[in-house]
Amino acid sequence: MTARQTPRRTVLKAAGALPAALAFPSIVRAQAAPVRVGYAIARTGPWTTGAQVSQEPNYLLWAEQQNAAGGLNVKGTRRPIELIGSDDRSDIETCVRTYEKLMGSDKVDLILPPWGSNANFAVAPLATRFGYPFIAPTALSRRLIDMKLPYFFSVLQQPAPMMNALVDMLKAQGAKTLATLYVDDLFGLENYAALKVAVKGAGLTLVEDKSYPLGVKDLSPVLRSMKDKAPDAFVGLTYPPDTILASRQAKEIGFNPKFFYASVGTAFQLYRNVMGPAAEGVLGMGSWNAKTSPAAKAYFDAHVKKFGAQKEPDRWASGAAWAGLEILTAAVAKAGLDRKAIRDYVANTEHTTMLGKIRFAGSENVGTPGTVSQWQKGEFEVVWPPALATAPLVPAKPAWV
Repeated sequence: MTARQTPRRTVLKAAGALPAALAFPSIVRAQAAPVRVGYAIARTGPWTTGAQVSQEPNYLLWAEQQNAAGGLNVKGTRRPIELIGSDDRSDIETCVRTYEKLMGSDKVDLILPPWGSNANFAVAPLATRFGYPFIAPTALSRRLIDMKLPYFFSVLQQPAPMMNALVDMLKAQGAKTLATLYVDDLFGLENYAALKVAVKGAGLTLVEDKSYPLGVKDLSPVLRSMKDKAPDAFVGLTYPPDTILASRQAKEIGFNPKFFYASVGTAFQLYRNVMGPAAEGVLGMGSWNAKTSPAAKAYFDAHVKKFGAQKEPDRWASGAAWAGLEILTAAVAKAGLDRKAIRDYVANTEHTTMLGKIRFAGSENVGTPGTVSQWQKGEFEVVWPPALATAPLVPAKPAWV
């Protein structure tokens, strides 16, 4: 694989492997043009942590694996993948301009989504306008689903099923009170709204709820106020830097409710590394780990082999990213590069993925239920619902250490 750098853009190519192609006589390895796959992703700015854990590494691994097999199977013909990736600088305007160019003037064959709900909210309507299938692994937005964009598909579980799973778990464990902290943007607002709906009639009382601005540097005053109310559960609807900030400051002030839930970012290896033993018992958004299925283990092992043990995939959105790529790969094998046919295949097929069966109702993945995960002895275990658990729930968080 070679890389050619242009301003803010990286073009990655990999030659097909002839022996791999010969092993599949039904698939023709033609001397065809590469499949040009474009995307913008955060390599700088505040979105970088999430993007470079959950998304771009998966794009690189996918292209490498496909090219090692002789190229992407395009309706029976193997064609090498050429990735055209740009830094969106964690900036909506840059992100939108990049996709407009990729789809409008560059006319790439396929696109892969950017990171995060806000960027996806800006780009998804554009993808529908240009007629590009858009299988998003990090868009957590009911508003996007409700826009009924025919080319947009969201792999992540949406706010309602995720918050319902959390509240079901808290109710089953006898929790009575909770306090919530949420980031004042699309992700935080939608999940907070879903949490409020889930709490109604569940026998739980929301004793305090506070929002905070993106880029916050100190959450201790809010956390102290919540500590004074002694809730059974803390729910942080927070981005990765804020998830770590809230956890560190809760530890500093001795705020240790029975259930401490924070996301996104809790599923990251970074969280475990930064918090050390204090991560034990912390809950968050997660949906898989290497125990989930043989396919999940194979993906995990391949990711670690390529990027090293210090850059594991996260136990939530990385799985959604890989599942989305599995779906796209199967669609291209069936429909070729006819983007309308790809869209129809994605919309109307039940897909077998490392996360299990996925199917879409409109834009929403309705095959994957809401889940809760928990750090236990160095692994982010799925603990709720019990039918999907990779380990039993530890029903009371140990003291911070």
